[in-house]
Amino acid sequence: MSRSPLLDLVFGYMPAQMLYVAAEIGVADALADGPKTSAELAAETGTHAPSLYRLLRGLTGLDVVEQKERDLFALTAEGQRLRAGAPDSIRALVRLFCGPDVWRTWGDMTETLRTGEYAWERVTGRTPFEFFESDAELSATFNEAMAEHTRAVAPGIIEAHDFARYGTVADLGGGDGTLLAAILRASPGTRGMLVDLPSGLAAAPGVLKDVADRAEIVPCDFFESVPEGADAYVLKSVLHDWDDEKAAEILRNCRAAMRPGGRVLVLEQMMPEMVTPEATGVVRNDLNMLVATGGRERTGPEFRELLESAGFTAVTPAGPLPPAGYHVIEARPA
Repeated sequence: MSRSPLLDLVFGYMPAQMLYVAAEIGVADALADGPKTSAELAAETGTHAPSLYRLLRGLTGLDVVEQKERDLFALTAEGQRLRAGAPDSIRALVRLFCGPDVWRTWGDMTETLRTGEYAWERVTGRTPFEFFESDAELSATFNEAMAEHTRAVAPGIIEAHDFARYGTVADLGGGDGTLLAAILRASPGTRGMLVDLPSGLAAAPGVLKDVADRAEIVPCDFFESVPEGADAYVLKSVLHDWDDEKAAEILRNCRAAMRPGGRVLVLEQMMPEMVTPEATGVVRNDLNMLVATGGRERTGPEFRELLESAGFTAVTPAGPLPPAGYHVIEARPA
């Protein structure tokens, strides 16, 4: 009898947790200056050396470390991405999505399918945004994870859309300003407004340091209002967090604040009408929205319907963009 490929998926939680533990205890950072033994690494990471040795052997199979001698391990090129602060780091993403809170939420998916109610609030007692707002360390991990993802997709977004067309760009829910900083660097004549809750903006002054003369940081709840006067309002990975009613509320607030001729730019992955294996990423993101926020990934027609319900007309549904299949949907007031 042939081995089912489904078994690799059944045991997929094992490498996910191995990566999470490696990121959480800082294995990559401890190996940054060269190979070390398990005892040396245990001393730096505050762990039990014999147990850590067994994890290190496992990490060799994930191409995170290389076993140079029986008990001597070095960081690989891929393992460098688990270092805090590395240019292409995914450490915060690993800590967020393989951490205990997201882990418990996905573990409650069966109840979500039975009730239609997203799991996060049922599991934690708070909405995800209330949850991360309540703890500075969790908030920092969430914000850094979002910044890591944005660094990966920002070049494709900027290549696909001419942001230099706008005098002022407002990035709503823009976190630490990673995307806005990239837009302003690429468009020297453009000014920017970074809009988010205070906890999301904590690291923004450092990120926007080199464009600070053209960037305004605006603490704001976009469900209440958004700053007036921008020529373009950017919503990257924002609308998918919310159901249609809440997403339309955000869009209506954008419309109320817009100058004549203003635009809203929706930067999102797009769900295909017919799913193929190439769409695995967006389908999994959609399931994550199902259990974590009550939001959803949307198809092209669903985006058009949502925009029209809030008083917009789509101008250019563009994309997909490498590497994450993002689309730039430009819309104007109807």
